[in-house]
Amino acid sequence: MGAKKKLLSFEEVAAKYPNFPRLLLLKIDMHRRGVAYSDRALSAFDPSVHQGGGTHIFGTRDGKLTSRPEALTLRDGTSVIATPTPFDQNPYVVDLIDDRLIAHDQNEPIDEVFFWEKPDYYDKRTSSGAIMQNVVSARPQRLYIVPNRYCHFWTQDDGGGGCKFCDIVNNLKTQREEIEMPTRIRIKDVGETIDEALKEKGRFTAIALTSGSDFHGEKPFDKEVDFYIEILQAIGERFDTERFPSQLICTALPKEQIKRIYDNTGVTSLTYNIEVFGESIFNEICPGKAKWIGYKEWKKRLCDAVEVFGASRVNTGIVSGVELARPFGVKSEEEGLELILGEAEDLAKNGVSSVNMVWQPRPGSFLGASHNQTIGSLEYYVRLAIGLQEIRLKHNLSIDFDDYRRCGNHPDSDLARVFQ
Repeated sequence: MGAKKKLLSFEEVAAKYPNFPRLLLLKIDMHRRGVAYSDRALSAFDPSVHQGGGTHIFGTRDGKLTSRPEALTLRDGTSVIATPTPFDQNPYVVDLIDDRLIAHDQNEPIDEVFFWEKPDYYDKRTSSGAIMQNVVSARPQRLYIVPNRYCHFWTQDDGGGGCKFCDIVNNLKTQREEIEMPTRIRIKDVGETIDEALKEKGRFTAIALTSGSDFHGEKPFDKEVDFYIEILQAIGERFDTERFPSQLICTALPKEQIKRIYDNTGVTSLTYNIEVFGESIFNEICPGKAKWIGYKEWKKRLCDAVEVFGASRVNTGIVSGVELARPFGVKSEEEGLELILGEAEDLAKNGVSSVNMVWQPRPGSFLGASHNQTIGSLEYYVRLAIGLQEIRLKHNLSIDFDDYRRCGNHPDSDLARVFQ
């Protein structure tokens, strides 16, 4: 067996791909390796001004729930949604140097970063007493709603099992012990919070809903569908137009169910996150999704949804790097790229875009807690971002509803900002 391939450093990757934006390269690497904060950096974090963590649907790499920055922004406005990570795992370290926050790689200063400033509505309460930031969270330009923080795939008796990279249920348990975090959101609270958020003129460009799966109902997922309709209708009452800029991130639903949502609400775009490409890996990593829907059916439902929403209005997300996980994944990064880009091309022919999120192993997940996993190399993620963007360009697909402004979690859609 040959020697293990040497991984290129940040600077070596930057030199090898000179046309790849350096700040986007930094974002990817901060997502890969995580972020830690020095005591000096944390002294600059002001909870009355800056957006703190604690309400996210997923947990952190260090497993802690405490007051610290939610995320970072780079000099060009790029969002870095990197999870706090133990120092011994070699994260980027944010330190305060001459009153500037600087990201360091092994004590070498790389670039300046900024804490997110929190919205005005965050500390207000609804008429029921709920803290508004726990009802609707925010990214720099998008409102983010989690209707149901429990995923029923985690119920082993009939759910099939949660995705092995995911810690949604374990994170919910932690949050409920520490903060006022409802499992299932109240419709009235959502409406009141949206009212307050919309008073901040020009700040937000879209609203997104994402939720744990719920297969209950007369037909599988009817209960989930009904709840989405209620919430989207309540949001729609705040707008004068028939439709409003919005994204529903949900279970892959049959065409008749998603058409019912589309026809009865103002939602404008749809995401069915398949999580990992390749049927055999999907079956291992996402057993609940495999049991209730299946890989081929998930892809079919993505294509069917284009008939309802239109091309460039439907996408799927992958937790890139999970396809390399042991013992289920492919054997090499080359094989991983071939798999992902081949499946993304197949979907793009039918009007569906694919976007990637960098896998961040968390201790509350099966893979994060039970296996010593190696994440993909920085070069792997660069090539993946370039490949996915090239596929969209080839098939004339826009990703504006899930781009660097509205989401900020997808390196490839950040790249669309530069290469159109």
